[in-house]
Amino acid sequence: MQKVKKVVLAYSGGLDTSVIIPWLKENYGCEVIAMAADVGQNEELDGLEEKALATGASKLYIEDLNKEFTEDFVFPTLMAGAVYENRYLLGTAFARPLIAKRQVEIARKEGADAVCHGATGKGNDQVRFELTYKAFAPDLKIIAPWREPDWGIKSREDAIEYAEARNIPIAQSKAKIYSRDRNLWHISHEGGELEDPWNEPEEKVYTLTVSPEAAPDKAEYVEIDFEKGRPVAVNGTSYGAVEIVNVLNVIAARNGVGRTDLVENRLVGMKSRGVYETPGGTVLYEAHEALEMLTLDKDTLHYKQGVALKYAELVYNGKWYTTLRESIDAFVATTQERVTGKVRVKLYKGNCGSVGIKSPYSLYDEDIATFAEDEVYNQQDAEGFINLFGLPETVSAKFRKL
Repeated sequence: MQKVKKVVLAYSGGLDTSVIIPWLKENYGCEVIAMAADVGQNEELDGLEEKALATGASKLYIEDLNKEFTEDFVFPTLMAGAVYENRYLLGTAFARPLIAKRQVEIARKEGADAVCHGATGKGNDQVRFELTYKAFAPDLKIIAPWREPDWGIKSREDAIEYAEARNIPIAQSKAKIYSRDRNLWHISHEGGELEDPWNEPEEKVYTLTVSPEAAPDKAEYVEIDFEKGRPVAVNGTSYGAVEIVNVLNVIAARNGVGRTDLVENRLVGMKSRGVYETPGGTVLYEAHEALEMLTLDKDTLHYKQGVALKYAELVYNGKWYTTLRESIDAFVATTQERVTGKVRVKLYKGNCGSVGIKSPYSLYDEDIATFAEDEVYNQQDAEGFINLFGLPETVSAKFRKL
């Protein structure tokens, strides 16, 4: 192995990173500095420093990144309308570049010569971490234990045995072996019986949302105010970005909103099954999309929908720190100049839908759209329009036979 003096590990306190600290010391003989990013895991951060030091880390940084995460990653992706494969709201995908960037900053501060992550060789996160390392510090050695020949751990069961043999406290057991990733925006669940797509997720899988069946029998309404595409208030009360998401998480979760069960195409080429809970984010996407339908002209809206697919792909694939993503952000910012207004969303037993929209920049004109008699729209004009619009079909008719 290449000689390493000091490594900064992206540390969550979960199963993989818990066993990586002693593994690094045993195999590289290096000092290990752990870095945990606070992006809204809440109680998962409790006792983390004690645990990291007890397993061999010389120091633990706990970095509060909630504000930057929400304002600079979550909301730009929301405004872009980016959704991966029509379902996934990218909760893990856009957290990794932020974490990796801060990890590099700490590595520079500490004079480390390597960085390390706990992502497996089968997943997307290895790419997301490492593309960020390369974007800011291509000189640092990257240690990815799951890809190293001397790792010796082939499964989560092996990792549990490794931890138990060294008295490392872990939350997982062989009876509860889900792999989870939580932040302010969402929580993901993978592994165990979820690896069979035929198995319906049991209720014990979910941790944020109540089941739709157990949600209240009465619908709840929530009003969200947007300014230039960004949410700024809920039910008439102004909040900061982090508080907006937290407030909506509570409201949506108690109504069973935000569950997604998805078989997705990973970047590395395989399909994987993930179960996601994104309660507040689901409501925000619904409200933002509704407001855009009212305030964007057709050409801009349709073009932006195509751009959203590319944006989602870039985020999913870990290409956050790229010129293309930044350029799309500039385009999106222009489209959001008039995405200002209020949306009323109805939540009921796992469902949410906009039921009211208003904006000072509304392009909806009731005088034109009405089915009642009007003096604005001359319906006879439509005949000439159809004749011109259908001219190619008219010309081609001589070759068609019934």
